[in-house]
Amino acid sequence: MSSDQTPVRIGLLGIGTVGGGTWEVLTRNAREITRRVGRPIAITKVADLNTALAREVTGGAITVTDDAWSVVKDPDIDIVIELIGGYGIAKDLTLAAIENGKHVVTANKAMLAVHGNEIFAAASRNGVVVAFEAAVGGGIPIIKALREGLVANQIDWIVGIINGTTNFILSEMRSRGVSFTDALADAQANGYAEADPTFDVEGIDAGHKVALMSAMAFGVPVMFDQAHVEGISSIEQADIRYAEELGYRLKLLGITKRRPGGIELRVHPTLVPTNRLIANVEGVMNAVMVDGDAVGQTLYYGAGAGSQPTASAVIADLVDVARLITADPEHRVPHLAFQPDQLADLPVLPIDDVTSAYYMRLRVADKPGVLAEVTGILADGQISIDAVIQKESDIDSATIVLLTHECVERNLRAAIARIEALPANLAPVISLRMEKLD
Repeated sequence: MSSDQTPVRIGLLGIGTVGGGTWEVLTRNAREITRRVGRPIAITKVADLNTALAREVTGGAITVTDDAWSVVKDPDIDIVIELIGGYGIAKDLTLAAIENGKHVVTANKAMLAVHGNEIFAAASRNGVVVAFEAAVGGGIPIIKALREGLVANQIDWIVGIINGTTNFILSEMRSRGVSFTDALADAQANGYAEADPTFDVEGIDAGHKVALMSAMAFGVPVMFDQAHVEGISSIEQADIRYAEELGYRLKLLGITKRRPGGIELRVHPTLVPTNRLIANVEGVMNAVMVDGDAVGQTLYYGAGAGSQPTASAVIADLVDVARLITADPEHRVPHLAFQPDQLADLPVLPIDDVTSAYYMRLRVADKPGVLAEVTGILADGQISIDAVIQKESDIDSATIVLLTHECVERNLRAAIARIEALPANLAPVISLRMEKLD
């Protein structure tokens, strides 16, 4: 062990769920962590508006303040952990910490997805590190895998279940046959969803995370503002049921792919074959699949949120930063896996240019020739059919469920417009994208 036993001094901003977990795990495993780093890591100052809670969690053993600015400016602090969240004050405090020569560890995917390019540039100018393992996938070490473990590979695609709230809701809808509204209420009752669940159920949280992974996979800036994002609030029980009948499971996926004309960056409900491991990730668990040219497919699975799983990732970052505090900034692992001056100018493809297979559900008049009209329209759009089932809805109507082979989204949208204009069509066409992951 190093003869230098001076602790690495940490300033903690926010001691809520993750902050409290970080304090607990760092305290409980202090000896093991010290053995790994070569010197102790100690939280010496905590800032939280709820100073009574901060004193209760820390046992009054360290300095507690309600002034976060005093932490980021404190010359005795080596690393600042930002666990406040959001886009506003968290960004200002992070930039101030960087300007004051502090390394930063954060779990704030929203801040990095929107302001990451500015923050990483500031860190490079000031010779400090911004570490963010906890921002994507909770306790799953997916950032380290992308930044270090898979650097030999040209990564072709990443597909992930990266929001536990929506995965819980879809799991409940499938296993219990309940509606989206009832499953959301269960998620809120269990503490898995916020009172305002918009960020989760509309796919925004997953969009933040996949934008960060896309940047690291393809060596591009963080481009959340160009991501196509859809949520699960309009998912109906019927589509989960029909998907199962056809051998698929519905998941909210974050998807990014390398394509000849650029990259795909999208979040939406997706049908996945039930024989894929990721299709069987249930409840609040997360999983990320990465496909590299040398390694093939790899899968990373674990708790995507929670006090101690996220604290595990925060402390892993602390250990990494503590090990390289004295390292030459030019020889540290780059924030986004590629050297800052080597980022590519690849465009994000508009959703109309995305290639995917599709699930379609139609309600049509139950009379001869309707299915032939529908398949003729699809054929005109260069869309071939993989599977079809027909269900009688009532005495006068029928439900047709189609699976297509891969096609360009623009062609599918044009075909749907023509189908919806048919006299025999009785309702808007439901369409969902599919990923075979083979």
